[in-house]
Amino acid sequence: MERKQVVCGNWKMYKTSQEAVDYINRLAPLVTASKSNVLLSVPFTSITKAVSAAQNTKITIGAQNIHPELEGAFTGEISSIMLRAEGADFVVIGHSERRQLFKETDEFINKKVIRSLEDDLIPILCVGETAKQREENQTEKLLQDQLEKGLKKIPESGAQDLIVAYEPVWAIGTGHVATPEMAQEAHAFIRKVLTSVFSKKVAQKIPILYGGSVKPNNFKKIIEQKDIDGALVGGASLEPETFAQIVNLG
Repeated sequence: MERKQVVCGNWKMYKTSQEAVDYINRLAPLVTASKSNVLLSVPFTSITKAVSAAQNTKITIGAQNIHPELEGAFTGEISSIMLRAEGADFVVIGHSERRQLFKETDEFINKKVIRSLEDDLIPILCVGETAKQREENQTEKLLQDQLEKGLKKIPESGAQDLIVAYEPVWAIGTGHVATPEMAQEAHAFIRKVLTSVFSKKVAQKIPILYGGSVKPNNFKKIIEQKDIDGALVGGASLEPETFAQIVNLG
């Protein structure tokens, strides 16, 4: 089954709104012929200007986080309706940095996924294991737990818009990257879990992205794997020319 290919740049805590505009103006002409869906996950402060700059291009703008409540006394947080009002189309949820640095649980992440789908934001749900968990042969158990808990109460209709990103924590920002075979093995297992959570028909439609020190020189072999449908790119997405090279390999 043909699935859409997605390459998403995650800027993390980098770039002012003017830097975002300059970046998009440089990136847009470099990816016009790409077959991939080109996504940029930008800081909250850059969303409005980034959406404006990305109009009439192949680039879609989204956010890096969301709170599951629509409003309330949650200092420093942001809601789905705020993101939609600024033009965001998707949101990254459950990134390993949110799980580790901000102690987000699978249950809390699940609420975010539910909220994003309710308010027409495409969720990119991130899952992945640490080096210790891989060494202890806990990878599959951990992935299954994160997926089953993170997707609890999501109807099949909602899963049509879901994107999953596999990001082995030991490969993020370290320069280490899973071999294409290792990545494919994890992606195939994720699709198997998605089949049990939803159905085979739905699971075959869900794009699964690889994230973890993705660079132009390693992505070509990764994207050739059967169950890998794109990439969630961190550091290599900060320079438009480098990111464009990755996008155009898809």
